[in-house]
Amino acid sequence: MMRVSLPDRPGSLGAVASAVGTVGADIRSVEIVGKQDGEAVDDFMLTLPNGAMPDNLVSACTAIEGVRVLWFSRYPEGGGLESDIEALERMQQSPEQAPEILTESAPLVFHCHWALLLDTSSRTVAFATEMAPDLTEEGVRALEPVDQTHSVELAADWLPSWGETTVAMAPVGDSRTLVIGRQGGPSFLASEMARLKHLAGLAAG
Repeated sequence: MMRVSLPDRPGSLGAVASAVGTVGADIRSVEIVGKQDGEAVDDFMLTLPNGAMPDNLVSACTAIEGVRVLWFSRYPEGGGLESDIEALERMQQSPEQAPEILTESAPLVFHCHWALLLDTSSRTVAFATEMAPDLTEEGVRALEPVDQTHSVELAADWLPSWGETTVAMAPVGDSRTLVIGRQGGPSFLASEMARLKHLAGLAAG
């Protein structure tokens, strides 16, 4: 996954796509994450050919005037993307399991590495995806306030053996909170926080 900031004008996206092609990368999908002050932020899901160097891809993109690569990282196995609408449809089909469905869908919907559903009363994890941390009491304290929508940048070793982590969360009803995390970034944009809050509210019923 590559997150790119580019000028919000005709031709910019095509120029980045062409640059990606010069290193032999295959674009699987592109999603507009947000727009502000004449700039757009897009997420590219890519497949690099064997032996291709990520540095060459980044250099090809940043050679374009006004283009910045904000983040580049291997995306978790499982591929694909799930849209907000697809996640919502699944929640509507099984409303009693909506919080768990949203948690399970979150890594694809929000392009993050893991997600968990935190019981804010017992301060324990009620449901989690495979790569989510095993939260200790100290780990929960690092996320405070756990009953409010917000994001936080956690320094390395916020949990033993964990590196820098960007976390966002939103309440799901009165006693649970959806927590999503990215290892090493990028930060969650305001548009992503708004989507997170909206979907968490819908999951609460």
